[in-house]
Amino acid sequence: MTTRSMLSIAAMLPVMLVTLTGFAQNEVSDQADVWSAIEAQWTANEKNDGKWIEPMLTDDFQAWEKSSPAPRTKSSMKMWDRLNRELSRTVAHELYPLAIVVRDDVAVAHYLFTRAVEDKEGNTEIDNGRYTDILVRTDDGWKFLAWHGGDDS
Repeated sequence: MTTRSMLSIAAMLPVMLVTLTGFAQNEVSDQADVWSAIEAQWTANEKNDGKWIEPMLTDDFQAWEKSSPAPRTKSSMKMWDRLNRELSRTVAHELYPLAIVVRDDVAVAHYLFTRAVEDKEGNTEIDNGRYTDILVRTDDGWKFLAWHGGDDS
C-alpha cells in the first residue's frame, strides 16, 4: 500500500467514526423515545385519563390482551377502557424494559410490569405481567400499532 493510499484511509477514518457514532446515537434516542411513549400510555391510564387512546393509537391499531378472546380494534379499546375506568383504577405501576428494537419507523418493545389496581369497593390487587408493543413513528411521534400481553395470573 502506498503512502498516499494510507493517508487517504487515515483521512476517511474520522468521518466514518462520526457517521457510525451518529447512527448509534439515533438508535439510542429512538429507543428512549419509544420507551417514553410506553411510559406515557401507562401514566395516562393510571391518571384515569380516558382521552389517551385517540392520540396514542394508530387508526388501524390491534391489541390482543391475554384476557381477550380475540384482538381488539381502536374503537373496541375505547369501549373496554371506559368500562374498566368505571369499575376500577390503576393506582400504581412499575415497568421493567427487557428489549427494544427499532428498524426505520417501526419499534418492538418487550417489557414486564407490576401494577396495583383498586376496585370500586376499595380492594387493591397487585398483578404482574408482560407486554410486547409494536409502535410506528408518525409525524406526531411514536404511536402504538399493536400490542399483546397482560397479567401472568
